[in-house]
Amino acid sequence: VQLQASGGGLVQAGDSLELSCSYPGRTLVLNHVAWFRQAPGKEREYVAAVSWSRGISEEADSVKARFTISKNRAKNTVYLQMNDLKPEDSAVYYCAAASAYYPVTPRRAERYNYWGQGTLVTVSS
Repeated sequence: VQLQASGGGLVQAGDSLELSCSYPGRTLVLNHVAWFRQAPGKEREYVAAVSWSRGISEEADSVKARFTISKNRAKNTVYLQMNDLKPEDSAVYYCAAASAYYPVTPRRAERYNYWGQGTLVTVSS
């Protein structure tokens, strides 16, 4: 199963970017789709997720004021709108999907069994 992340790039501090994660439709049942990020030398970090069955979306506290996750089920795409970007947001951003259902939206990477290739976001100061 291939998830496709796109939309990364080089921007300046204060700029905005929208990342997209496209995923297979009918061939796959997904319960949760999430964004993680990983900066060089750091652990992979949860950013945001949507849960289809409960129709909810949520972002990590560290980005909640600036990032918004959204979904377009008809297009099989999940988006991450990132505003007021900071140099510390620089990382490879990965989208991930979980076929299992969890009553609480999972924030641990090991809960997600499908991963995209990542898209690089670089924010210059």
